[in-house]
Amino acid sequence: MKLTALEIKQQNFEKSIRGYDKAEVQAFLNLMSNEWEHLVAKNRELEQQIESLEEKLKHYERVEEALHETLQTAKESAEQKLAGARKDARNKIEKAEMEADTIVREANQQRQQIRQSILRLLDRRKEIIGGIRSYLELAQESLDQFSKDEAALFEVPKSEEKEFDSKFRSKINNRTSDSSSDATDEDAQTLPPGTEDVDDLIDELD
Repeated sequence: MKLTALEIKQQNFEKSIRGYDKAEVQAFLNLMSNEWEHLVAKNRELEQQIESLEEKLKHYERVEEALHETLQTAKESAEQKLAGARKDARNKIEKAEMEADTIVREANQQRQQIRQSILRLLDRRKEIIGGIRSYLELAQESLDQFSKDEAALFEVPKSEEKEFDSKFRSKINNRTSDSSSDATDEDAQTLPPGTEDVDDLIDELD
């Protein structure tokens, strides 16, 4: 499937609750779009250079053919000129072929470099996505652990709850019996039985 820079830039993705950061995804798409546009332009330039070289090569071939025909008509009277012209044409062709081979080789090297750049960008994309995924997983684990720690912080152990209840009931019974024995005194008419003791008990619990 062929993609254009505009298609990459305008690519849409389905949204989810724990999806990727929209700004980062858009920034990456813009980067890929610009890089892709640059690569397409560079590739178009290389193709134009190759076409130009092919035209030059055809031109030299036509020149060779023309020289060959001209020399054939003057073969009997200009053997030396014909040999020199053939040698000159051959040198031009060899030079043109060498130049064409050099340009084609450089074009292939540039294509390979472009391909490696694309692969590096794809690897970088995988690294970014992996880093984001690891960060989200770590954040979720931290949130789960925080919830567990918070619940454990306010949880009262069963043994301490039973011990507290036993001590509380014991103190209530002791205070009640003491208040009943003191209720016969005439000096205890101002407060209900056990009122001060309950206040003391509350102070002790605090």
